[in-house]
Amino acid sequence: MNRVFNFSAGPSMLPLPVLEKAASELVCYGESGMSVMEMSHRSPDYEAIIKDAEVMLRRLMNIPDNYKVLFLQGGASTQFAAVPLNLINRTGKADYVVSGQFSGKAFKEAQKMGYDVKCIATTKDDNFDHVPTVTRDMIRPDASYLHICFNNTIYGTKYSYIPDTGDIPLVADLSSCIISEPIDVSKFGVIYAGAQKNMAPAGMTLVIVREDLLNYADEKMPTMLEWKTMAENDSMYNTPPCYTIYMAKLVYEWILGLGGLDVMKEMNQKKANLLYDYLDSQDYYIAPVKKDSRSMMNVTFVTGNADLDKKFASEAGKAGLKNLKGHRSVGGMRASIYNAMPYEGVEALIAFMKEFAANNPKA
Repeated sequence: MNRVFNFSAGPSMLPLPVLEKAASELVCYGESGMSVMEMSHRSPDYEAIIKDAEVMLRRLMNIPDNYKVLFLQGGASTQFAAVPLNLINRTGKADYVVSGQFSGKAFKEAQKMGYDVKCIATTKDDNFDHVPTVTRDMIRPDASYLHICFNNTIYGTKYSYIPDTGDIPLVADLSSCIISEPIDVSKFGVIYAGAQKNMAPAGMTLVIVREDLLNYADEKMPTMLEWKTMAENDSMYNTPPCYTIYMAKLVYEWILGLGGLDVMKEMNQKKANLLYDYLDSQDYYIAPVKKDSRSMMNVTFVTGNADLDKKFASEAGKAGLKNLKGHRSVGGMRASIYNAMPYEGVEALIAFMKEFAANNPKA
């Protein structure tokens, strides 16, 4: 088996034990006589799978009983519209923090819908090299919610704190850091995340929503975007992304088997520290993100020379270190070291970085 170290920002690598278990069950799941891909979502076999997935996720994230867990379709980007449609009627206003491309897209989506939305903080003028400091007095007291993107995949930044919003619901896109470490769900009104970075293959979107926030949906909103409808139907108002939910269940099971999110954080922090310590110890590569905003999942760096950056990504790929090219909007390099990336992958990356620097001196 010739597997590479896949540093893709998403879809990303999956844990090998999960892939192997999925492979063993691909043709026939249990004693069902069929693949999960072939099951009716109304069948007892599949109902057990989706219920187990929710039970495992609740245990993993310590999700309070007054929160609904929804397994949906459409990607996190669909939630850019779903969030205001489900919540704006609380007061008719909403506040946003723009700390990168995806939070910017969420803000623009709400603007496009004609709502009274306000950007209360942004680090755009600093090329998003850190996340803003958000205090309660910055938020409009009559805002329906405050929206943030907790980890910025493209720029490699992350909130080192959970903003204090008082009684105003905090809505957070956790797509690129979900289930990478413990987080206090009770401090959020809504958490949403695409699956394809830490949870499963692309195709499933997770929404965790506090029950009291299910009663503000716009009456004219599309039914498929209404959280209350999905909650009342246990995520099966229509056919859900069945196989992706099954894969997510296997991932949840894998993490629980390791010891849960405390252990997962310890493993992830060890990998991130190894890479950041190397970046800080030399001057060939530049880490543009301010230290207090560094992501544990997405590590960005550059050489300062666009041609060298391009060569780095190309030669790294040939050496079995795939998908290190930075996002097309910012360039440079990006190492996404999600849950499934082994420590050995980061060691291999650093070894290559040292070799590349020695063989490609800057002019």
